[in-house]
Amino acid sequence: MSEKTKIQKLNDLKAQSRIGGGQARIDAQHKKGRLTARERLDLLLDKGSFREVDAFVVHRTNDFGLHEQKIMSDSVVTGWGTIEGRLVYVYSQDFTVFGGSLGEVHAEKICKIMDMAMKNGAPVIGLNDSGGARIQEGVVALAGYSDIFLRNTLASGVIPQISAIMGPCAGGAVYSPALTDFIFMARDTSYMFVTGPDVVKAVTHEEVTQEELGGASVHSEKSGVCHVAADSEADTLYLIRKLLGFLPQNNMEDAPFVLSDDPLRMEEALNTIVPDDANKPYDIKEVINMIVDSGNFFEIHENYAQNVVVGFARLGGHSVGIVANQPAVLAGVLDIDASEKAGRFVRFCDAFNIPIITFEDVPGFLPGTFQEHHGIIRSGAKLLYAYCEATVPKLTVITRKAYGGAYCVMSSKHIRSDVNLAWPTAEIAVMGPDGAVSIIFRKELEAADDPVQKKAELVADYKEKFANPYVAAQRGYIDDVIEPKETRPRLINALEMLSNKRDANPAKKHGNIPL
Repeated sequence: MSEKTKIQKLNDLKAQSRIGGGQARIDAQHKKGRLTARERLDLLLDKGSFREVDAFVVHRTNDFGLHEQKIMSDSVVTGWGTIEGRLVYVYSQDFTVFGGSLGEVHAEKICKIMDMAMKNGAPVIGLNDSGGARIQEGVVALAGYSDIFLRNTLASGVIPQISAIMGPCAGGAVYSPALTDFIFMARDTSYMFVTGPDVVKAVTHEEVTQEELGGASVHSEKSGVCHVAADSEADTLYLIRKLLGFLPQNNMEDAPFVLSDDPLRMEEALNTIVPDDANKPYDIKEVINMIVDSGNFFEIHENYAQNVVVGFARLGGHSVGIVANQPAVLAGVLDIDASEKAGRFVRFCDAFNIPIITFEDVPGFLPGTFQEHHGIIRSGAKLLYAYCEATVPKLTVITRKAYGGAYCVMSSKHIRSDVNLAWPTAEIAVMGPDGAVSIIFRKELEAADDPVQKKAELVADYKEKFANPYVAAQRGYIDDVIEPKETRPRLINALEMLSNKRDANPAKKHGNIPL
């Protein structure tokens, strides 16, 4: 065979690999409103940067007629490329080949990429579009899933792991994404469930569609499984690119520094954003947007547990993680979902050297039998544990209410927060004035000729003495009380001051967070 013929054969094999399950199946994928595995990688990665590995791999199974269906590259495309010039490792499941099902070599390809990502300290991104385990391969497929799960776990906290659900994702296929740091879904075209609608109907007799059972809306609003829901596949991939801009390559590096705004900029509007009436809401996102660089806030879990807001931004060019109570939803109270949402986010930031900024306006934990019976104690302890454990720079701004145990939990000075600031509107106390007066002065109120008038007087006196930041400031629990408009430059200055912070936890295998 001549050299020209050999090269022609190479090119023919590569072309064969690129076509996946064939043009008819590619067309069927497009008719569903979905891109192919390779089209997705083209959108995700910098143009021309993708380098494929294992393009010539084929499965090794001979049972059930599979020996007659050996397709090059099998049902997943793997390799590496760049996003904004930074190295990432990727795998993209190919639904046109055996429905993207996972078999032995499919798993081996993913494991190889994950091993390379760990050795070289770069993020791994999985584009998931799989019908689950390849039944024809039996327990070998299950072993393949387990091999991937182990690598997800070992990579956790070492390199960022991002999963995009680009189609149906069922059974064992959902657990690898669940072990990663962030899950993205596309509305109307991606689904996640352990058991599909048919199984649900057979077991529980419930009639439910794929969308109702495990669509993007369900997981981004109700279950919290999905961190970011996008309107299309293209939008999903764009948002992954955007998120990576806030993250370091690995746990030994810092996130990219991108100066885009005046570090000394002040916002006069912050001085009047908190209403005089302590029971009136305001939108904490407006506060965040006025403070962070260029108003650029990348929110995580935007539609889930909205009484707390988490996400990434930059302050003075530095990437930061933001946790904020949202007084516009449930008065910013902490409940089960909000506590777990914020706790997980804090732990991610701590694992990857991202400073944590906390904006606090919290009246306490949500009362009620549902919360107590479903474990608010345990869930609140998760958030407390996360803040206590975190050793990255931690800055706290109390904008209004900081009551009771919630004051302690939300990155108070007592759990190793580095710089704690308060606005003049801050109220730091064991509980709100109304409740405190009802308890402290119960007998006086019962004996008063006019209990309503007496209570109003006592509440006013309590507010004057305790519903302010100055008692805490006198004890050093608050480092400074500042004008709200100063918040941005003060936080940036504090970040610069803490740039060489060193803190450590006691030597141990690992702690026992109350899961």
